[in-house]
Amino acid sequence: MKWLTGLGVLLMVGVGSVGGMWYAWGRDLPSVSDLDVLEFSGQTRVYDRAGALIGALTPSLDSSGGVNRNLVPLAQIAAPLQKAVVTSEDRRFYEHHGVDYIGITRGLLKGLLKNDLEGGSSITQQVVKNTLLADLHAARTPERKFKEAVLAYQLDRNFDKQKILNAYLNIVYWGDGGRSDIIGAGTAAHAYFRKDAADLNLAESVYLATIIPAPNRRYKEFKAYRPLMKDLLSRMVEDGRVTQTQANAAWKTPIYPAGWRIGWNDDGTVRTAALEAPQRLQENINAFDAQGGPKYAYQHYLQAVEKELLPVIGRKALYGGGRIITGMSVPAQEAAERASMNASLPDGATLGIALVSPVNGEVLALVGQKLTGSRASDWNNATQARRQVGSSIKPLLYTLALQRGWKQSDTVLDAPLTDSSYQPQNYDGRWTGRYVTMRYALDHSLNLPTVRIGQEIGVPTFEAKLRELGFTPPAEGGLSLTIGTLEASPLQLAAAYATFANGGLYYAPTLVRKVEDSRGKLLYARPAPTPKRVWDAQTAFLGLDMLRGVVNDLTEFQGGLATRAQIPGWEVGGKTGTTNDIKDLWFAGVTPTVAGAVWVGKQAGGALPSGFYSGEVPTPVWQQAVAGAVQGQPVQPFPEPAGIVYRTVRQVDMAFRTTDADQEPVAHDGSGQGGGFFTRRSRRPAQAPAPDTSQDALPADSAFTADQSEPAPTDPAPTDPDPTQVDPSGTDPGTGAPETVMPDAAPEPDSTLMDTAPPADTVSPPTDTVPADSGIVDALPPEALPPDQSALTDPTQDDPQPPDALPPADLTIPTPSEIPTLN
Repeated sequence: MKWLTGLGVLLMVGVGSVGGMWYAWGRDLPSVSDLDVLEFSGQTRVYDRAGALIGALTPSLDSSGGVNRNLVPLAQIAAPLQKAVVTSEDRRFYEHHGVDYIGITRGLLKGLLKNDLEGGSSITQQVVKNTLLADLHAARTPERKFKEAVLAYQLDRNFDKQKILNAYLNIVYWGDGGRSDIIGAGTAAHAYFRKDAADLNLAESVYLATIIPAPNRRYKEFKAYRPLMKDLLSRMVEDGRVTQTQANAAWKTPIYPAGWRIGWNDDGTVRTAALEAPQRLQENINAFDAQGGPKYAYQHYLQAVEKELLPVIGRKALYGGGRIITGMSVPAQEAAERASMNASLPDGATLGIALVSPVNGEVLALVGQKLTGSRASDWNNATQARRQVGSSIKPLLYTLALQRGWKQSDTVLDAPLTDSSYQPQNYDGRWTGRYVTMRYALDHSLNLPTVRIGQEIGVPTFEAKLRELGFTPPAEGGLSLTIGTLEASPLQLAAAYATFANGGLYYAPTLVRKVEDSRGKLLYARPAPTPKRVWDAQTAFLGLDMLRGVVNDLTEFQGGLATRAQIPGWEVGGKTGTTNDIKDLWFAGVTPTVAGAVWVGKQAGGALPSGFYSGEVPTPVWQQAVAGAVQGQPVQPFPEPAGIVYRTVRQVDMAFRTTDADQEPVAHDGSGQGGGFFTRRSRRPAQAPAPDTSQDALPADSAFTADQSEPAPTDPAPTDPDPTQVDPSGTDPGTGAPETVMPDAAPEPDSTLMDTAPPADTVSPPTDTVPADSGIVDALPPEALPPDQSALTDPTQDDPQPPDALPPADLTIPTPSEIPTLN
């Protein structure tokens, strides 16, 4: 009786364990009915905002991180391939009920006794793992195994074996073609043998089946894995799926996988085998994709439509036929795709483009990759990528300062921080030690004044504003957030910039207006776009005016960072952005009817080659896309709210609130103690004191070179640091400098962090007085001077700053030619 009691206890423990697992993991399982999408391929039509047909949605099944949209019905897959795959992967497929416990046991025993681990997952389990549990398929955890087993059982009860096998043959990963993954029988047949899946013979089918467990390795070692084909043919004979005669004939049939030169003996053995052209796999895929002409227009927009609708209406409704009306503008989408095709990018780089309407947040165009004419990667950088935005974040901080009562003509100290463990630098490490206007600092994308603005406004205040604008600030980003450590997608940045063009209203971007089923019944209608006010109308317009300055204040010769964004006849505002090591290049901008952002970088991350700048790479792409989007539209200005007037400051027209227009500029040093104005002081004969302001643009004949955060295009390529290397301690290893810096230098003023420490003699500010029209105030107010000038010495720098790093209050006036160039 004791053994019965023990058995009962074990049974109760087992039941309790299963119950616990079900309580923890079994209540939120996905529905296996989603797999019936195979029946609805391509029946749902998609239209643009004007009612033009733009495409049809084709279901996909995730597999190994890739997506197969060339779904093939089982009737169009050769019977020998079906039989070979079943024998190779799951011999008891037609006998078990989703989970092959006998196969699992056999695999475990083989592993223990012969040290030959054999996979135990059934075909049904692999379908579940690579579709319904795609987000968990790489994790060998009890949760994944439990869910996999439960769903495999449900799948086996709800679908016949042929449909499950069909799904499996459409999700199998058959190797890396180069630019594209080889997924599914249809693609594999073309990649390896330039055939339709229906035309594969037994020898070719057996080859494809034998490489499934490790396709990349087995493809490259044909001769070593040739014996596996004979073994599989023998097992197929044992299972009654082929005759011995058929197996013998298949063994002697020569096959030539793409890229291989093979010499065959009459008995089916290999005489010679050489892999001469592995790139042939991708070439075959490209040829397959090109059949029937261009098929991939609007690819990334249609994919984004799918992602928006799936959680709303489900897969069955999405692929069950009917009509989807979107907010796409075909002229904008086609212009963005042309811009991507024509984009001149650094080697190894790709891009993402997003255009939105400032009127209601509708997405006008999306391009997720550098297009080449063949099918692009399914990864959509426009919506899915999260990359550090560099200096393109600065306009948001400056506008927040304007919202809090600052003026464009207010000045900010351009000098290293004191009393701070965080020690950023301007792009080239130089600083003037003087006060520059906000407009000037943004035009030249200076980091030191920007960080001081953030210091005075407060990082928590800035983070709250970013959340209002749809971003997720990094935890403990600190002051580095003010110069670009925020990660965002082009679509997020475009939506945030749209607030400058519509009077300060933020619309969450949307793609779909409504969905109808095949009978015309309304399945979904987007609620009326509800804006959130993030800026008052005057503040939004003042921020816009500063963006217009970035594009128009300086010529390219003077160091203008975004002059290539100009669109003849249209008002344009925008900002460039660059991150460490030139990993990410950005341009975001607005016109009265279109807001957009372009990102350029490597898909897998990493530095781009030197000599590429955001003003020269993403900015022309943005210009071409947006110029095409507005082509044919009547030109219209940005709407200007009441209470705005203009004043000319240092030969630059700046917008002001009427109440602030004639107030003196305020000097800020980041301490929050700014207030009032200050006057120039020099050894010149005394003159009537006058408040000083800075300018954004220099007159053409000025001998002073614009203070830049990124080098001019003719200068040596800057080294843009990587914001990801910000050290919590306030130092940044970068690529060569210990300090964390967000340089915005020369040709493209928007780097995120500076990665090299400049020599001490280049960091010291000039002790000369700047010409009156230079846009720089040439003396520090007494309250801005630290008690000890050594406080401005960079503690992480190899060579300390000279004791005269800060100019004295009494300055001698040099000639313009004596003033050093500030890059």
